[in-house]
Amino acid sequence: MTSSTITSSRRFSALLAVLILLSTDFLAAQRIERPTLTVSAYTIDAEIDPATHHLQARVTVTFTAPDNSDLINFGFHPALKISKITDDSGKILTGERTADGSVRIVPNSPVSSGVPAHWTFEYEGVITGNEDGPIEGLKLAAIQEPITYLFYPSRWFPSTGYMTNRFTAQMHIRVPQGMRVFASGQTGSPHSASLANGKPGDQYDFNWNKPGFPGTVIAGRYVDPATAGPIKVYLTVSHRSAAEQLAQTAAKELNFFTDSFGQPETTHINVVELPDDTLPAFWAPEIAAIMGSRTGDKSGIRLLANTLARQWWGSEVSPKTLSDAWITNGMSSYAELMYVEDEQGKGAMHTALQDVAAGALAYDITPLSTAGRLSPFSPEFQSQTQWKGAMIFHMLRWEVGDKPFLAALKGTLSQYTDQGIRASDLTKVCEAQTGQNLTPFFAQWVDGTGAPTFVNKYAVYRLGNNKGFRTIGEINQDLDLFRMPVELRVETEGKTEIKRVDVVGTESQYVVDTFGRPRRITIDPQNWLLKSTPDLQVRIAILKGQQLVAQGDLTGGLNEYQKALEANPQSSLASYRIGEVLLTQHNYQSAINSYRDALRGDDEPRWTEVWSHIEIGKIFDLTGQRDRAVEQYRLAVQTNDNTQGALNEARLYLQKPYIRPETE
Repeated sequence: MTSSTITSSRRFSALLAVLILLSTDFLAAQRIERPTLTVSAYTIDAEIDPATHHLQARVTVTFTAPDNSDLINFGFHPALKISKITDDSGKILTGERTADGSVRIVPNSPVSSGVPAHWTFEYEGVITGNEDGPIEGLKLAAIQEPITYLFYPSRWFPSTGYMTNRFTAQMHIRVPQGMRVFASGQTGSPHSASLANGKPGDQYDFNWNKPGFPGTVIAGRYVDPATAGPIKVYLTVSHRSAAEQLAQTAAKELNFFTDSFGQPETTHINVVELPDDTLPAFWAPEIAAIMGSRTGDKSGIRLLANTLARQWWGSEVSPKTLSDAWITNGMSSYAELMYVEDEQGKGAMHTALQDVAAGALAYDITPLSTAGRLSPFSPEFQSQTQWKGAMIFHMLRWEVGDKPFLAALKGTLSQYTDQGIRASDLTKVCEAQTGQNLTPFFAQWVDGTGAPTFVNKYAVYRLGNNKGFRTIGEINQDLDLFRMPVELRVETEGKTEIKRVDVVGTESQYVVDTFGRPRRITIDPQNWLLKSTPDLQVRIAILKGQQLVAQGDLTGGLNEYQKALEANPQSSLASYRIGEVLLTQHNYQSAINSYRDALRGDDEPRWTEVWSHIEIGKIFDLTGQRDRAVEQYRLAVQTNDNTQGALNEARLYLQKPYIRPETE
């Protein structure tokens, strides 16, 4: 574990744009549906050999295509080599590979729209995870020990319509003896099989017969599972101590989501460890996979909640198009926050909402309704669909109330089970469940950009005959078409008053009578609304800096962090991130200066303290000053903050000096 693995708890932004109110029903009426390639089913026979990183597979694809298609195009992993493709009659098909690894195939006979075709692909290849995959910079597949993973978006089988094309799958996966295999719809215990290399192996059989996304396979050397209700947790030897607690946590989260959303489509969930060289988490029907280093960490609780929520928001319902992905990505993220609120209280949720609001506005220059033009793994798409999507559901809850909100969610899941859903569909369900006209709400936030900047102007008057005080005020904001209820908190010398004000346009008046003299009036004190504030300038700069650094642009990242410091010279997080980049560049003195600035700063977030001490200690070790390094590690331990395993790392380096890995 290193500090570079820490995911910041702050995501910030302040980009404003003109809001365009367009009816979602009007947009749906204007949308032209074009015939597309649609896969309905797979039958997959595959053998995995982690010792040689080898995959051999035979896959039959059932699909329909537009009439008289000259070419049929499937996404495919670039490292895999096709030996033969045959059609329904067994005739060999010809095709070519494209630059991204996709395969274009010429049909032997004209394709008829709506008539299923069945093509069989035979292929093999080596996937170590270091090859160029379908998505640059992401390891989505690796055949290795002790954990092999083949995620659905890695295109390890011929695919189309990521996140939108629902399919069924029968899979027969052979692995060396001693490996456990996880996929969707296991049909029984594994049975003995002979592998291609002549060695004994095991075959696992799966059948997911509901239209969905069952194309993920995870295989590994896992110890016996920890069980809690419908949850089974499978971890490797190195992380097995976290299994029992993780199982209890997962069971609590699953129960909470079941109460909130209704029964899941499956009677059991496997929580499976992932190696630390891939995504922090991934999901498939019946599977919630999480990085090993997060299994025993507090941050893993929220990560696991988000991943489990995908059993409803992603598996049970999915986006009709990528422009509708904010519904499932956003609701799974908001489900995570709902669990935080239930488990830790409203204060914890309000703190988390600061992160979400930042991510929501970081790239808010185009409407969510056009997000399908972006790459689904780009920072822009992720920030928009996850965080702005989550804020839309949060604001919807404020608009309609808690009970109607949950009724709308359950109604959506019930009406669109095993189907794709559009924004217009969600609007109709929510209106039916709540009895409110919500078309303007969704049009404002889905088809528009930007967020209001509120300014409160008011005057206080004493009423006669000891009747108290009257406050006459006006809420100003900069989006002419904005329309939403806004909460006011009026703190007085006595009782605090709460008032709900309908804000329409740039100027909205209000009147509040109180017995005590008002001392402070706060707009939206519970952070129900997505709004722009001065603090967001700092947050957006840090967020963008983190993303630039993650992409390898250290100079761009430093520039963004410097912008954050200019806006808030006391930002511990900005100073910490600068130190992180400087340490990567081996600029040790400047890095220490930045980490010390972080320790002198606003201590937001709290983990910057423990990790700054650890990083300073590392620098002292690297420069041959062991006594000073030990002092820093001891200071780290004294914080009693084990965020991302900080205390474990500090204690490790108290025992032996830090040595920079050769890979750095």
